[in-house]
Amino acid sequence: MKLKHLFALALAAVSVTAFAHVGDAAHGHGGLLTGFLHPVTGLDHLAAMLAVGVWSAMTTRRLWLAPLSFAALLLAGALMAQAGVAFPAIEPMIAVSMLVVGLLLAARVKLPEVAGAVLVGAFALFHGAAHGQELAGGAALAGMVLGTATLHAAGIAMGLGLKRAHPWLPRVAGGLVALMGLNMAWGLLAA
Repeated sequence: MKLKHLFALALAAVSVTAFAHVGDAAHGHGGLLTGFLHPVTGLDHLAAMLAVGVWSAMTTRRLWLAPLSFAALLLAGALMAQAGVAFPAIEPMIAVSMLVVGLLLAARVKLPEVAGAVLVGAFALFHGAAHGQELAGGAALAGMVLGTATLHAAGIAMGLGLKRAHPWLPRVAGGLVALMGLNMAWGLLAA
């Protein structure tokens, strides 16, 4: 990775405007395409979902387990939010998810596979609740899960590539995701 690419990632990590949850006007309640694009258009979700895939690919043999858990519990969180279940501190928990997954990746922490799946699944409930508040309809939710699975697959591919790259690249990527989480938390505290 070239220095200019790292610089661009660092700038993105400190951007306060990187939140995905800007209301219904930006994302609408549309169909499959709207749902598919929803996780991709928010830098916080994009980074977290890619990081889950990268971390899983770099630290587990069953590299699909944590991403599958994330996608399933993302949908569960969205459905629960649409059913009226109140989730406390959604945005702070999304920030914490980025911080934790970023640090796990930066430190290349190897958790037992089931524990890792449970951890990212717990965070996915909050990501799902955020999406569920902004999307409606089965097509939009199916698109959201498909978009998430696509991001996880891209993250897994990146993780497999990073395994063969310089050992510091995954640490830098994880550090940037953790910084994004800290930045998001700081923005929430300052608001």
